[in-house]
Amino acid sequence: MKIIRVLLGATLGVALYADTTGPAAPAKSFIDYFRPIPARGPLTAETWGAPGALPRDVHNGLEDVTNKYCYWDGQILRGDDGKYRLYASRWDEARGHDGWKDSIGVSSLSDHLLGPYVDRGPMWPDNQGGKGHNVTALRLPDGRYAVVVSETRQGDVFVSDSPDGPWTHLGGIVTHGDVRKRASNYSIMVRPDGDFMIVPRSGQIFLSKTGILGPYHAQGPSVYPKIAGLEQRDLEDPCIWFSGGRYHIVVNSWSQRKAFHLTSKDGITGWTLRGLAYDPRVDFVRYTDGTVNRWDKLERPGVVIENGHVVAVTLAVLDVPKNEEKGGDRHGNKVIVIPFDGAALDRDLANVPELPSEAPAK
Repeated sequence: MKIIRVLLGATLGVALYADTTGPAAPAKSFIDYFRPIPARGPLTAETWGAPGALPRDVHNGLEDVTNKYCYWDGQILRGDDGKYRLYASRWDEARGHDGWKDSIGVSSLSDHLLGPYVDRGPMWPDNQGGKGHNVTALRLPDGRYAVVVSETRQGDVFVSDSPDGPWTHLGGIVTHGDVRKRASNYSIMVRPDGDFMIVPRSGQIFLSKTGILGPYHAQGPSVYPKIAGLEQRDLEDPCIWFSGGRYHIVVNSWSQRKAFHLTSKDGITGWTLRGLAYDPRVDFVRYTDGTVNRWDKLERPGVVIENGHVVAVTLAVLDVPKNEEKGGDRHGNKVIVIPFDGAALDRDLANVPELPSEAPAK
């Protein structure tokens, strides 16, 4: 193995490991495909937040400018009416960051992909008081909409004929071979072959041929330890999707405060490190006028796919370390939406010769 250096934007070189038996890694990493953010309103410093998060566009994503509520997670779906729904978790800011343990699942609405998103309240108020965290959402093959929650609930699924609800509790996801036994950080998708696929915090791959509730069967242990060059500490928040003929995972390291981009041809084997996905110390949360926001924490990534490519990435952000967000202190959380050039990412990856590590297991 040897260390190569890739340029991240124009500000930071990061060492990545490349397999010397194969071709060189692409010159760009996931973080280089973020686009400048067009402001949906004037940038302002007259709002909550540490200096690094100011000035900012409070109309981007999902934010409570009064700082009554904190928002986390954040998956966007576009309805047949052309409007966008952002599904998230919410708790009272007065509780500080630890309030996430009692968060509820909420939906929000916007006419524009970037926001502003208007909170419309809890999605299932009569089911455990609306309880929900690790909120994600997807369109089912039969046309219905599904919201999945984990961490504080055991992989519960709520469905509706409309992206606006009402939401019905369909049941809990069943997994076989789960090393953690507890539903955590579920990322879920429908594969091109029609199977449902889950990647939880553990990094195992689970497949179901019998619908969203499963049963899902583990395809083996976590894929992370076998990925050359991937730092293994405290990995969480995987986000799985398919584009450009490859499966992709962005996975976050909470202790290192950065995330990594992985790809696989079949979504099960041959997972390969492609580089840095994001890092709060890199100036990639940038507006079109050049203003940069540096949030302390960037977690819970989600992707918006249109015409087969990622067009935006959502991130749950916090302006200070989690243990410093005490409640009532002008700090908090929101969900931001950043434009992304997924078509260019997929095109560039398609032009890179296959690495030996990508070969599916025989």
